Amino acid sequence: MSKPFKPTTWATLSNATLPAEGAGNQTFDNRILAGAAIGIPAFISYNLGFSLWSFIVLAVALFLPILASVIYLFSRFAPRYRNYIPLPGKPIEHYLTFHDSELKAQYSGRNKIPMETFFEAYFLGKIDFNGNALEIMELRHDWASFQFTFGQFKYFLTQWLPETFWHSREQDENQVRDHYDRGNDFYEAFLGPRMVYTSGIISDPTQRETLEQMQDNKMALICEKLHLKQGEKHLDIGCGWGTLVAYASKNFGSQSTGVTLARNQVAFGEKRIEEWGVKDKANLLCMDYRDIPKGEKYDKITAVEMAEHVGLRRFQTFLKEIYELLEDDGMFYMQVAGLRATWQYEDFIWGLFMAKYIFPGADASTPLYWYLRQLEMAGFEIHNVDTVGVHYSATLQRWYENWMKNKETMRAKYGDKLVRIWEIFLSWSTIISRQGSATCFQITAIKNRNSVDRAKLICNRTNPSTWAKN
Repeated sequence: MSKPFKPTTWATLSNATLPAEGAGNQTFDNRILAGAAIGIPAFISYNLGFSLWSFIVLAVALFLPILASVIYLFSRFAPRYRNYIPLPGKPIEHYLTFHDSELKAQYSGRNKIPMETFFEAYFLGKIDFNGNALEIMELRHDWASFQFTFGQFKYFLTQWLPETFWHSREQDENQVRDHYDRGNDFYEAFLGPRMVYTSGIISDPTQRETLEQMQDNKMALICEKLHLKQGEKHLDIGCGWGTLVAYASKNFGSQSTGVTLARNQVAFGEKRIEEWGVKDKANLLCMDYRDIPKGEKYDKITAVEMAEHVGLRRFQTFLKEIYELLEDDGMFYMQVAGLRATWQYEDFIWGLFMAKYIFPGADASTPLYWYLRQLEMAGFEIHNVDTVGVHYSATLQRWYENWMKNKETMRAKYGDKLVRIWEIFLSWSTIISRQGSATCFQITAIKNRNSVDRAKLICNRTNPSTWAKN
């Protein structure tokens, strides 16, 4: 028996109500998958008298259906792995109200509803929460199952895989503009006045910091990690509404340039730059990152939760382009929303939901080791790494609270379905980032050259006596 769950208390962060463990890679057996992938076509070939080549063709043709079947069976029947958190054991009607007669007949008492079935029905108004969405999602292990469904396999094969392999310029542009040009009022309804769509940072355990304080903490931290100085040329790739560009110019005196594909973001950011009095030091460009002029060199480059949208296929090319844009003694900061390597089925179900409804095309969300290898292969040296998923949870909870305050206004303009999608996104992601299913990596890198002055980067990160004691 493990020690009882006793979380550390921070005023800014809400702790888990029911941090139960689910099934995942610890209970998945690759030997069974391999046996099925080889054994089933071998059995068919033997009984039908197929040749060796026919067996190989059949094995290739059946691999994906066999893979889907094995994953489905494991996700449905595999036991929870070392879970010491008891479930309340309440009937599903305690948590959800069913308005659809078929769903009501199918799911009652202790018969749990697959998570994908639930949220698809919720988006259509066929199901409602009996109370606060976040509070009931915290208890999801008691009323939902994390088994894969046909709809998820279909989406993965017909949409996710083709988009991941293709990732054309046109596809990226359409996805970004469809998402981020929806309307600044839509995003301000949950992001608040800073309009920063990335993780904030908690700094004080004793007070419940506001979203604006957390975002200012994050922007200051980025500039400090980069040793950003007066007059240095700074490029922010995927700058969003330009808040970091304006902040860096205003507070650190940098000559900052931001690049984004979304026209609405540029218009908003240019207004902010003027309001903050840094029009002479900050500017925004509406263009694809692939069109950034190659002749320019920058002292510091940032990509804050943008690199995921580059895609797996183009990631190495993207990093090499950054390498060429960066001065030889410059620094590169990359913040990415990544995943854990020790996965649970919930992680994948949430990831497919995010890819389908929230961030289409952001397929380069991976475990940390992949990002570090990609950076080193592109010629970078890793200076430091921080994992800030728990900070993201606090940020997402603020976004959720803002959204719930403004949802009726948003419903009137954007419709009920989009409001419900964002309610699930923000509530579920608050939990996902706190429990480690997805997280956020802050990676600072330099060029791996003999002539880099590494001594100037020595700081108190390696001096424990200077660290704050909580």
